[in-house]
Amino acid sequence: MKTRIKHNMTDNKDNNKQEDQNNLNNPFGRFSPNKKGDGKQPKFNAYWIYGIIAIVFLVVQVYVSNTRGPVETTWSKVKSTMLASNDVERIVVVNEEVAQIYIRKDRLKNYEAEFEGNFAKPADIGPHFTFNIGSVETFENNLKEAQKGSSSEILPEYKKETNWARDIIWSIGPFVLIILLWWWIFRRMSRGGAGGGAGGIFNVGKSQAKVFDKDQKVSTNFKDVAGLAEAKQEVEEIVQFLKSPAKYTKLGGKIPKGALLVGPPGTGKTLLAKAVAGEANVPFFSMSGSDFVEMFVGVGASRVRDLFKQAKEKAPCIIFIDEIDAIGRARGRNPNMGSNDERENTLNQLLTEMDGFDTNSGVIILAATNRADILDRALMRAGRFDRQIHVELPDLNERAEIFNVHLRPLKLNEDAKVEFLSKQTPGFSGADIANVCNEAALIAARKDRESVTKQDFLDAVDRIIGGLEKKNKIISQDEKKTIAFHEAGHATISWLLEHAHPLVKVTIVPRGKALGAAWYLPEERSITTKEQLLDEMASALGGRAAEEIIFKKISSGAQNDLEKITKQAYAMVSIFGMSEKVGNVSYYDSSGQSDYSFTKPYSEKTAELIDQEVKVIIDSQYVRAKKILLDHAEGHQKLAHLLLEREVIFSEDLEAIFGKRPWDTKHVIPENGNDQKDEAKAVAEKSEKPELKDSEKESTKE
Repeated sequence: MKTRIKHNMTDNKDNNKQEDQNNLNNPFGRFSPNKKGDGKQPKFNAYWIYGIIAIVFLVVQVYVSNTRGPVETTWSKVKSTMLASNDVERIVVVNEEVAQIYIRKDRLKNYEAEFEGNFAKPADIGPHFTFNIGSVETFENNLKEAQKGSSSEILPEYKKETNWARDIIWSIGPFVLIILLWWWIFRRMSRGGAGGGAGGIFNVGKSQAKVFDKDQKVSTNFKDVAGLAEAKQEVEEIVQFLKSPAKYTKLGGKIPKGALLVGPPGTGKTLLAKAVAGEANVPFFSMSGSDFVEMFVGVGASRVRDLFKQAKEKAPCIIFIDEIDAIGRARGRNPNMGSNDERENTLNQLLTEMDGFDTNSGVIILAATNRADILDRALMRAGRFDRQIHVELPDLNERAEIFNVHLRPLKLNEDAKVEFLSKQTPGFSGADIANVCNEAALIAARKDRESVTKQDFLDAVDRIIGGLEKKNKIISQDEKKTIAFHEAGHATISWLLEHAHPLVKVTIVPRGKALGAAWYLPEERSITTKEQLLDEMASALGGRAAEEIIFKKISSGAQNDLEKITKQAYAMVSIFGMSEKVGNVSYYDSSGQSDYSFTKPYSEKTAELIDQEVKVIIDSQYVRAKKILLDHAEGHQKLAHLLLEREVIFSEDLEAIFGKRPWDTKHVIPENGNDQKDEAKAVAEKSEKPELKDSEKESTKE
């Protein structure tokens, strides 16, 4: 209870500060409402003023509408009734357009029925009737004609009247509307549109960073960051630099000026920055790289200057720039196509502020990107980003830690084990694991279960990897048979080759855009050998080989497989140096400086040689795949028919047909974590791998 009260008091203090800042930026800020009722001077918001003006306008409008003037009539009625009965006292022509009729007082009672509901003035005050006369000359002739033979002739009076309100509205009204429209547009821009901060268009060059001060604590801390042990250690050290700098500078060292978080999407780079904001007891500035880029020239550089100006005033502090590649791309990368000068100017200003003539003391810059290869070299040098912290995809143990975090709010069944789930999700990022847990909970709720079971998690993994099942998709029997033998070919070869990924499940139920799918459990490796790549390539070609063997024709179903193995073969030859004819060379530029190059780093003769070697590798593995399927034709056909019958088969079905894999001890998936140590021990004791068969040796040599 005490902690909650403390947080509420802090929030109120922060809100007061924010209101004060808004009052400075808002010209009507002193009239903002005091909702707290804390005894301070009452305030009124600008919108209250707008409301009062609108109410006054409505009151005036109602008053005007209730004080209607003379009754509208026509010349024929005036002539036949009023002039004929000698009821008219005088006629006044206003602005040579309208005639106003004044009735004699002793004759007003004859017109009481017409006055009722239309004439709100006292009955003895005129004018009583009005009508349009057309032209003055015509009106005078008609009046003379109507009064022929009358004892008392009435002559019209003429006068000029000026409607100041109407003239003002028609003269300056359009300009007022334009000004109001202009004010409204820039008011909208100042609320987060293109124009910038709370100060409106005049503060367009101000920094858009969110500031978390000492009394604005972020709820995320390092305990909420699972896995990422090495990255978390380096980030924690940055926090220690600011908390106790003397510990690191007493021996003459300098505090690092910046750290760059690099890694694939979803691995937790922004989460690490949030943890720094929650742990560091210093001001924390947070913004995205795109916040610097603006439609106005020079705004990006101005915002960079303003950001570092604020940071220097609050030093020691931390600046976090997310997705810094939005402004940090290498300059002059593509001069032939033109360049974005505004972005380059912003980058130049950032480089100067980070390490220029004027030094920054006590300001540490954190940045995150998943495109470190395209960043400018000047940005990456020591003195600006002194450290590059690589945030990679989590391994087996780190995935277990991440699962433990995301499983806390879920109601789990006893069969849902963290160790099993972490082994079922190789290559998943932290964001993917969070999505798996959420999808599993939704699937369990959809099935009206009391808790989330292991099967719900498996279904969630299938849903994320393959997409939603499409059981109602119309597929002919011939297509279904082709898909079954195609997937059975993949499964057969992957089961019979040592380095191919072990199979988990095969299905011919359409998922997403795929008509069939197979789930494999990749071995987590740090390096990959040529034999492993060749085995994976032969397994990928198993579907096309099965179609040719069984149906004597091929289909378009192997498109993804061919795309995958083609890229893999070119990588083996031109990047990994795994071709004897091409040699131990690599044409890959890891610096990313040749992304827009129009020339290849090798000659046309070498290009032809690379193409030939790629074709040899692919053809040899295709021949190898067909030979394996022919040698195990009976098992392949059994598996395909079983797949047609059940639509989904598992690794146990392959084991019943082909037998247990002799090298499968390192791929065992335990149901719980009790035998994990025994498994690791068995793998460690296994010093020699089983030799390949003679046919496999010959195919590998080819």
